[in-house]
Amino acid sequence: MRRLGILGGGQLAQMTIQAAISLGVETAIFERFADSPASRLTHHTIVGDWQDRHALEQFAKLCDVITLENEFVDASVLQKLVELGVPVYPTAETLAQVQDKLIQKTTMQQAGIPVPRFCGVETPDDVVTAAAEIGYPLLLKARRDGYDGYGNVTIHSPQDIPAAWEKLTAKGRKLLIEAFVPFVRELAVMVVRGRNGETQVYPLVETIQHNHVCHVVRAPAHVSSIVADKAADIALKAVEAIDGVGVFGVELFELENGDVVYNEIAPRPHNSGHYTIEACITSQFENHIRAVMGWHLGITDLVKPAAVMVNILGTKQGDVPADIVVPALEIPGAHVHLYGKKQVRPGRKMGHVTLIGNDIPNLEKLARQAVDVIGL
Repeated sequence: MRRLGILGGGQLAQMTIQAAISLGVETAIFERFADSPASRLTHHTIVGDWQDRHALEQFAKLCDVITLENEFVDASVLQKLVELGVPVYPTAETLAQVQDKLIQKTTMQQAGIPVPRFCGVETPDDVVTAAAEIGYPLLLKARRDGYDGYGNVTIHSPQDIPAAWEKLTAKGRKLLIEAFVPFVRELAVMVVRGRNGETQVYPLVETIQHNHVCHVVRAPAHVSSIVADKAADIALKAVEAIDGVGVFGVELFELENGDVVYNEIAPRPHNSGHYTIEACITSQFENHIRAVMGWHLGITDLVKPAAVMVNILGTKQGDVPADIVVPALEIPGAHVHLYGKKQVRPGRKMGHVTLIGNDIPNLEKLARQAVDVIGL
């Protein structure tokens, strides 16, 4: 039996393992802390720092192929695993082009993909100078390790710059700025690409954010066929530009004039693709495994005309009660996924609910009801 190693042990690794079980693939986890959600589903867990050579050697011995569930592991770690004789997908080269947002945006721009205006900044004065050309508002971003709005600050005037700069550079991070995009919709596309270059593109979805965190996903997005084709083309080009292998979440903006602009790419399964577990013939997690193992990719069509996913975001602080899922099971058609996190805090992703059917407004109403009765 082949064994897939996963760097990281959160909910994305958990759902990847669930898909791996159905495919007859064993799994191993390498996480920085014990009792991660994914570790409860595998007999093989390494706990330690990803830079620890001995721990990497132990992990490599367990695995036939290695992948990752987040982009925070340094690309050098992936290279060390390759040197230990285990193939890693996405590759260290791919990750190096993604995890630094300045390099990422430069790579996409060079590939002819439409991106917002951007530049690296070394000092607060650089922000002032760039803002004079780009205009306000603009986004000040950490070049690395930002997610779900962490690592971004919107700058409306020169007076906002000092506090934003101090906040984002507190850990010694380098920054960039981007022009604010006056979008009418935030969109996302999951793209899966195999080791042989085979690709599959999932339906375009609309994402609704809550405090910079993905809250609702509506599939398919209610856009024209022209916009949908533009989005799919940009997403596919973005994955090919970094020679990606595996599944990738590509975030986009739709403008009022129908143009589509690239935002970011995630080199892993993505929150905007969780709906695919029930809504598509092949889920993003199964296709990710197929891709990194070098297998034929699965069809990505919707099984019903519409689907809605609503994230269960924490609204309180404390322990997660037992049997919290039970009230939501009374909602007809609700597929509930809890991530096994024992502590809830405001804004934390605790799970999600998906419904599939024919009518997005009604599906979203039911999904929101299920989230509300869970009451986290």
